[in-house]
Amino acid sequence: MANQQTTPEERQRRREQQRERLARATEELLTSEGWRRWLRARATFHSYSLRNTLLIAQQAEERGFTATHVAGFRAWLSLDRCVRKGERGLRILAPMSVRDVDEATGEERRRTFFREAAVFDISQTEPLGGREPVALSPPGGQIEGDSHAELVPALEALAEQIGYPVAYSDELERAAGVCDRRARRITIRAGMAPNRTAAVLIHELGHALVAEVEDTTLPAAREELLVESVAFVVSAAAGLDVSCEAVPYVASFGGEDAVEQLERCAQAIDAIAGRIEDALELRPKPAEESSAKQGLDRVEPAVDRAPA
Repeated sequence: MANQQTTPEERQRRREQQRERLARATEELLTSEGWRRWLRARATFHSYSLRNTLLIAQQAEERGFTATHVAGFRAWLSLDRCVRKGERGLRILAPMSVRDVDEATGEERRRTFFREAAVFDISQTEPLGGREPVALSPPGGQIEGDSHAELVPALEALAEQIGYPVAYSDELERAAGVCDRRARRITIRAGMAPNRTAAVLIHELGHALVAEVEDTTLPAAREELLVESVAFVVSAAAGLDVSCEAVPYVASFGGEDAVEQLERCAQAIDAIAGRIEDALELRPKPAEESSAKQGLDRVEPAVDRAPA
């Protein structure tokens, strides 16, 4: 697709539209369903920034569907699928690196700008004739099974790395796991199914990592919202069958800065989940050639519709 030349006025109009779109997407965090909609998007699109997951969730909701896998027009072709004729792309912000020379020093420098780009959900595509589309989802596993037992050693290693060694105990009755930040240790109930052990470890690691992201002590209810959200995001990204509806929604975000409060909470969730996802190798590294197949992170300049 050739890039169309646009006037400065048209570019300014698009920037204003994108700011308005992002503002609406952020404000939707104030509603219970809007919050859970973003969590579902973040669990699926863990290679995308916070703002782009907000934009994807909001635009998909406006059009009446839930986005599950998104990619640029050409990226879908590499995955043996094609975007249906006339489909409208979801607008996101894509980084663009530019090299120039500092006039004062003569040194080459690299600067990053963001431009509007378009991605399409898998529901807007169809398989290419005669080809088998690439599988996009990780293998799923029930919470009481052992399909994801390999996650447990990686989670234990992360806990050890951040100074919270994991112990297993038969004495935990009411709780499946406990994170003691004062003693800096995590205790998990012994004898649980490996998948449930992994899910509980993710939750307790969330509690342990809160202190690295938040400067002040959070109210208990707000920390639980944050940690439960992290647990859902990472568990779902790993393919564990957990319910987003179980995530609590705290209506105490009030006042004139309510949106800013929730956005900061979402940023903390994004950062903590990313730390655990990296330990589990759930997010493709930038240099990985396979990222186009896994993260669906190739995008093209924004277009109103797929070629007719």
